[in-house]
Amino acid sequence: MVERLNANGSGYVGRPGYATPVVTPARGPEVTRGGPGAAAGTGGRIERFDSVLRAAVAEQGVRFSAHAEARMRLRNIRLSSQDMEKLNTAVARAAAKGAKESLVLMDRLALVVSIENRTVITAIDSASAKENVFTNIDSAVII
Repeated sequence: MVERLNANGSGYVGRPGYATPVVTPARGPEVTRGGPGAAAGTGGRIERFDSVLRAAVAEQGVRFSAHAEARMRLRNIRLSSQDMEKLNTAVARAAAKGAKESLVLMDRLALVVSIENRTVITAIDSASAKENVFTNIDSAVII
């Protein structure tokens, strides 16, 4: 294997005649704020893409997976706007503690929530929750 640089500084790796371009990331997955076209007042700071994405997801509130929606329809579970507000608060509290997957216990139901994705994975009413074992959770929030 031979590494060569062209006159413009780009390179290739491989046997002569079988060139494979060399791609070297500059700094990793970062988002630069403050460059041309950026919002004023960001101060040119550099943020990691994952932190920007988490902040954007957090602003949207809790979502429901297709499985959770199906379970809620099947069990005739409906959440009021106050219930959704409580759920969003519970997820924010769990996220602040570093939780990843939580069991959220509300008045008459149990919700398994992916805290990182802010997504309800499944919903169980109190009648169906009796004598169940909840696995793959690292925390519980009781509201």
